[in-house]
Amino acid sequence: MFVNASKRSAKTLESAEADVREDEEQAVKFQEIIDLLVAAGYFRARIKGLTSFDKVVGGMTWCIESCNFDVDVDLLFQENLTIGQKIALTEKIVAMLPKMNCPHRIEPHQIQGLDCIHIFPIIQWLVKRSMEMREVMGDFVRSYAVSQFDKNYTFAEDSEMVAKKESMASNLKTVKQVYKPQRYFRRKDPPPEDEVGRVQSTLLEYGSSSVVSLSPSEVIEDTQADDATSSAKKVQEEEKRIDELMKNMSVADDNEGRLSASAVGTIVGMQAQEIVQAAEHYAALSADIEGSSVEGSFGALAALEKQKATLEERKLKMEKDKENLSSKVSEATDKLRAIEIKKEEVEEDFRRMEELETEENKSVLLRLQQLLLIHDSLKEQEHKFREQCKSDLAQLQSLVPDIEGTEPGEAQCDVSDYEVQKERVNKLRLQVAKKNRAIASLTRQLDDVPGRSELTQYQRRFLELYNQVSAKHKETKQYYTLYNTLDDTKLYLSKELALLNSIQDNYNKAMASASGKEQFLKQFEAIVSGIKQNKTKVEKRCAEERARRDSLSQQLVTLVEQQRKYVAAVRQLTIECRKNEALLAQLRGP
Repeated sequence: MFVNASKRSAKTLESAEADVREDEEQAVKFQEIIDLLVAAGYFRARIKGLTSFDKVVGGMTWCIESCNFDVDVDLLFQENLTIGQKIALTEKIVAMLPKMNCPHRIEPHQIQGLDCIHIFPIIQWLVKRSMEMREVMGDFVRSYAVSQFDKNYTFAEDSEMVAKKESMASNLKTVKQVYKPQRYFRRKDPPPEDEVGRVQSTLLEYGSSSVVSLSPSEVIEDTQADDATSSAKKVQEEEKRIDELMKNMSVADDNEGRLSASAVGTIVGMQAQEIVQAAEHYAALSADIEGSSVEGSFGALAALEKQKATLEERKLKMEKDKENLSSKVSEATDKLRAIEIKKEEVEEDFRRMEELETEENKSVLLRLQQLLLIHDSLKEQEHKFREQCKSDLAQLQSLVPDIEGTEPGEAQCDVSDYEVQKERVNKLRLQVAKKNRAIASLTRQLDDVPGRSELTQYQRRFLELYNQVSAKHKETKQYYTLYNTLDDTKLYLSKELALLNSIQDNYNKAMASASGKEQFLKQFEAIVSGIKQNKTKVEKRCAEERARRDSLSQQLVTLVEQQRKYVAAVRQLTIECRKNEALLAQLRGP
């Protein structure tokens, strides 16, 4: 019974811990949501007076409205909402998410209940979408501002360019006017019905004599076939067709495009000086147009060739740079992938090590960390020692030529000094070894002595074992008491049953005679007196047990009070010990 109760209590403790862990995860996700909204520009989430629901829903509404989607809500004037208003608001937000093509789905009750684990990906997607929309709107506003500036203000370079463009446009307009198409012939009959015939007749009217009509299929056949006679026949047929079209043409009237008699009279009526000036201006303009067109065409051609060469060189250079950059990017990607794999392995190992850490092996892990630090320091000392040895070796090697060049007497003296120093070094090494052995022995002895934390852990464990043993002992004692009680009950019931059976068996015989009846009554009275004596003994025993229970309860109260005093004394002693240790540390520190 007590084991089951302990199991149930353990399960309740585990479930409570799981709930707390879930609450911690929700709190972590909520803080990440607030940080994300603040980083995106929703600084209203920093206000401490707002509730968590107002911050989260306000951030979602702000992101949705920044993406040019309208939500029918006004959080600025309705902050502390009721449950119905909250549900209605969350339903509007949830209905708006599919319109925005959000890949994540969520229910209104999850937002209303602040299920931050499921809200976080939606907030993340909304913030990303709002940032993208902000960039698009920024580009649009920037281009609009530039266009408005160009409409209202111009620089000196722009005015020069506009003047050049206007002059070029006027020149082109004049050239087009001079070299516009002129009609030489006119058709007598209606135009042909087929489109090709109409095109040929129109071109012939404007003086284009090199007209050859070949359909695309005929062109393909001419390119594939090598028969020269067939192509010659087709050319002859085309010439005949052109001649037939020319027969239907008449020379255009020379008066077309010329001035009428009334116009000529008007011009003659003008002043002669103005006519001369107009003729000179026309001649000068024609000469300028011809010269500028030729020079401009050659200059533009040379400039285009030069620009083409420059662009080709830049293209080759950019292709080489692109290849180099692509190779570097691939190498960097491979390195990054390898580093990420190594990082994941290290994080997995670290996570596994954190999972291995418990209250039992915490001291072992601390000891292991200390040993690792000692190992790292020893490695660093070894590295420094190797560097020192290398420097000493280089110094000694530099001294070798000097030593080889010395005289034998000096060498002999150096050898004797070397032997003396070597013997001294050996003695010092022996002394250092003895000291190291003594230090190692003392270190082992110190390690064998448990510290305060270990003693506390041992005490806690012994208390746990004692509690388990006492609980088991109490449970066993209860089982024994229950067994003895049931055994006594069984004994009394069996005696009662035997007595009733004997009474039933002897009742008829005893009632048959007066002496038997009297003897039966005497036996029955003796049995009743024995039962009363047993009852008196049992009641006396029960009273003794109750008195014992009362005395034990009084002792328990006394011991509990004494335990409280002991706990208070131990707590005070611990505080005084800590103060003593702090004072000793202050004394030893300077």
